[in-house]
Amino acid sequence: MNIVTLLPFIVLIGAMFLMTRSAKNKQRQAAKMRDAMSPGTGVRTIGGMYATVKEIRDDTVLLEVAPGTHALYAKNAVGAVLEEEEYERIVNGAPADLEVGDTVVPDDASSLTSDDDAAEGSKVDFEKSSDEDGDDTGADGDARRAAADAKSEQAEGDDQPEDAKRKGTDSE
Repeated sequence: MNIVTLLPFIVLIGAMFLMTRSAKNKQRQAAKMRDAMSPGTGVRTIGGMYATVKEIRDDTVLLEVAPGTHALYAKNAVGAVLEEEEYERIVNGAPADLEVGDTVVPDDASSLTSDDDAAEGSKVDFEKSSDEDGDDTGADGDARRAAADAKSEQAEGDDQPEDAKRKGTDSE
């Protein structure tokens, strides 16, 4: 046989070997991480729930999901074993230590406006204004009048029955 005909099969077998090797490495790392669990350790399940390990059994782990509430999970359901500092920060909302120069992002937009703006009375009035005749004023009113005029001109020029206009066909 020619080496050229065997080359695709060799490449395919090599690719399969590399894929299974990386999958085995991931499984080995996950098993090592789960072996690092001990009672009192904070974990995150594959479903995204944070809990504290209470007891470790052969294939299962007892987790405290809330004070006084325990649940039994498979060891494979533990997605990550967290460091104590990270677990406390996530679960209890303890702020991470900020250093000088760190950027702080506000939770809401209240910090984007200053109290000085409100004190000056610089509020925007969104009410419609009308002149004495009842016509709208301003650019918005002009646009409405122009649209109404165009509609009335179109209606005057049409001598088609109303049904034909709706259907988009000529009645002639």
